[in-house]
Amino acid sequence: QVQLVESGGGLVQPGGSLRLSCAASGSIFSIYVMGWYRQAPGKQRESVAAITAGGSTNYADSVKGRFTITRDNAKNTVYLQMNSLKPEDTAVYYCNAEIRVVGVGDEYEYWGQGTQVTVSS
Repeated sequence: QVQLVESGGGLVQPGGSLRLSCAASGSIFSIYVMGWYRQAPGKQRESVAAITAGGSTNYADSVKGRFTITRDNAKNTVYLQMNSLKPEDTAVYYCNAEIRVVGVGDEYEYWGQGTQVTVSS
């Protein structure tokens, strides 16, 4: 029905950069908020950044000034540009979106499958 497919993870050295992408597909009427979460081993999943359809953004304090979230509404795609990466950014990153499906009156939350980001020398 609706799928979120992430790409762009990988291994990068400290101080490096990565760009994650997440494309939503299916019977989509509208998408309100799109965002990124991450989960490191042994830790709870945490919000990293989010962006509304109108372009309003918010970030976790730990990534402010280093990560930038953007979206292309025409492509139903959200991006996360990650700069100045640190070892503590290592985690599985998950895409999240609040989507209204065609023919359904309410918005529901959807998740991607996750993509691994490893920051290590």
